[in-house]
Amino acid sequence: QVQLVESGGGLVQTGGSLRLSCATSGSIFRTNVMGWYRQVLGKERELVASITSGGSTIYADFVKGRFTISRDSSRNTVYLQMNSLKPEDTAHYYCNAHRLIYHYWGQGTQVTVSS
Repeated sequence: QVQLVESGGGLVQTGGSLRLSCATSGSIFRTNVMGWYRQVLGKERELVASITSGGSTIYADFVKGRFTISRDSSRNTVYLQMNSLKPEDTAHYYCNAHRLIYHYWGQGTQVTVSS
């Protein structure tokens, strides 16, 4: 069973920073594209950022210049550094691993940005 374990969410003021972490097994980490999605109640889940095993990244337009995704192969962990947070970044953030048609999800972690 694939496990993605997220941590690092919480409450922060506008302009603040948080770092999310997602740990998984080595086999999943090495062979899958790792990413972060977010979802607000009543809305569809949306991609925030993703990173391949080779380090190539994709960012949603709404986080470019503010968020950075990275991966640590020694820890089988992917990170999402979130800076200059805005109230509209408030959401449940999910770690994702995918390869071909297979997608795996963590339980998610809540990020709340107060104005």
